[in-house]
Amino acid sequence: MSDTPAAGPPVVIHTDGACIPNPGPGGWGAILRQGSHELELCGGEADETTNNRMELMAPIQALGALKRRSVVEIHTDSTYVRNGIMKWVQGWSRNGWKTSAKQPVKNVDLWQLLVAVCEQHDVEWHWVKGHAGHPDNELADQLAGRGLLEAVEAARHAGGTSA
Repeated sequence: MSDTPAAGPPVVIHTDGACIPNPGPGGWGAILRQGSHELELCGGEADETTNNRMELMAPIQALGALKRRSVVEIHTDSTYVRNGIMKWVQGWSRNGWKTSAKQPVKNVDLWQLLVAVCEQHDVEWHWVKGHAGHPDNELADQLAGRGLLEAVEAARHAGGTSA
């Protein structure tokens, strides 16, 4: 992707992750809108994962789906993701991906991916209260649930996880 400044209306993305139980099988969902265009994405893991990993996967996959540098507004109900990307990640990176307590950062693989995809766009992060009736957050939650169910069902048919 080029370093050309993003143009056009912003891409508005709502993301969510789900894990039942936590840890356990998980799913992520994202709804992307730009003007009259809309794209729903979801996916999941049939094997053991965590809600935080699924919350991270949603914006990673959503940003990865964009074809060119864009102005992006990401709405998440995860304070873990929003605080991580806006407050903590620069310090973690500077400290060799260690926390202030000198412990390895959890989910470092996904944090590094999120940083990389964010660098390809002009991203602004917003927090939205989960399960509070916001239509796009509710849709992202439904997509995360669908991603979880589809992953478990695919694994079941492949002879994998029997969740």
